[in-house]
Amino acid sequence: MNLHVINCGNMMVDGGALFGVIPKTMWQKKYKCDDNNMCNIVMRSLLVVSDDRKILIDSGQGNKQDDQFFKYHYLNGDGELIKSLAEAGFAPEEITDVVHTHLHFDHCGGTLKHDENKKIVPTFPNANLWLSKKHWDWAINPNKREAPAFPPENILPMEETGKLHFIHEEGELFPGFYVLFANGHTRGQIIPVIDFNGTKLVFCADLIPTMANVPLSYISAFDLFQLDVLNEKEQLLKTAVDNNMTLFFEHDIDVECCSLGKTSKGVYVKESFSLNDFVELND
Repeated sequence: MNLHVINCGNMMVDGGALFGVIPKTMWQKKYKCDDNNMCNIVMRSLLVVSDDRKILIDSGQGNKQDDQFFKYHYLNGDGELIKSLAEAGFAPEEITDVVHTHLHFDHCGGTLKHDENKKIVPTFPNANLWLSKKHWDWAINPNKREAPAFPPENILPMEETGKLHFIHEEGELFPGFYVLFANGHTRGQIIPVIDFNGTKLVFCADLIPTMANVPLSYISAFDLFQLDVLNEKEQLLKTAVDNNMTLFFEHDIDVECCSLGKTSKGVYVKESFSLNDFVELND
């Protein structure tokens, strides 16, 4: 198995939204911001390559929406899905599976694209598309608060591809590739766990978007059900530290991975490092 970071670009989010009720005097020590309290975050996908599969976890924001849609997101950086795949040595046609943690625009927008006639077509023509059934039902009938994060053009055409597959329960989806469910950020979010040579790598998605969100109380205002997030984080962190798992962050602009430790006061970040460091250590 091989693992590759796929950088899909950056965007700005409000620090108060990213860290919820935590005061700026506290969170700014953990994550930098500009004069307008905006934090730059990355849309970082993960490509898992095994003998017969090339599995992409999430696909960034894509380019189907116009500038008005991204007016307050301030897209930046030179990361881009297809470019990053090419830099890793892969073409879109080689991707066999796209696993979506959930269908917010910054996690699934790159799965579909406009062709030269502005028709929406699959970016990865040979890939099966995976997500939880619970989240699909949630996303196609969105609540008023969450609806702007679910542009229909990102979601509904997935079903028309004939390659949409639903995950109904936790467990092993592919050899060495497991999925957990988390319902606090949005209902039916998937948390992938990859067994890399005996060491588990947890793709934290939006349950723990950045390393600064590891402390239990650092919960994003974007999360719909915050007490659920608190309980899910606590359980995941306990499992991770007890089993020497490594966390992989989808949105931290500076940190890709971290290890955890535990004291009488709780779980803490022991060390941060790149995915390449993780691979070299466990290869």
